[in-house]
Amino acid sequence: MGVKKKLGLGLASAALGFSLIGGGTYAYFNDTAEAASSFAAGTLDLNVNPETIIDVKNIKPGDKMDRAFKLVNSGTLDIKKVLLTTEYTVTNKAGAAVNVNDLGKSIRVNFLWNADKLNDVIYSTTLDELKDEDPNVIDKNVFTPLMERKGLKAGTTDDLFVQFEFVDNNEEQNEFQGDSVTLKWKFEGRHGKGEEL
Repeated sequence: MGVKKKLGLGLASAALGFSLIGGGTYAYFNDTAEAASSFAAGTLDLNVNPETIIDVKNIKPGDKMDRAFKLVNSGTLDIKKVLLTTEYTVTNKAGAAVNVNDLGKSIRVNFLWNADKLNDVIYSTTLDELKDEDPNVIDKNVFTPLMERKGLKAGTTDDLFVQFEFVDNNEEQNEFQGDSVTLKWKFEGRHGKGEEL
């Protein structure tokens, strides 16, 4: 290779090197901005007041017992529906033989509009039937008609009224003497569909 070619190639290499160095060191203005975001989940907090809705002794066939209780939404989210699950156990009088019939079939639950209209029943069923009901059936038949609004808004309370009745079947019911029923109601609040916020 000739001297001219070597010299031309050297100058071209030097020019390329200077352009790379110069290209990496240029001045500019800049500015930045940051955005912060957060997500906080709401709460569902359903309470029943009083926690013991009924506690009676010495009942007999034909007795009716009216009770009031409140469902309280202490959470930050609206409750769209309230489901009710029923469990109960029957305890026979000490030393008595096991009953042929279930006392839960003789305890009727009448859900009422309000305490002043005791004969205005919304929904009526026995403990035995209520135990096997779909919890959603109670929401549709009892809680939705009773609650002033569809569901239970955050921070609000709804008053509910119920009547327990020891059904007199006009037959001998001696097998139930001295027996007792322990009832457990589990209320479950559920929120509605998601929405655009």
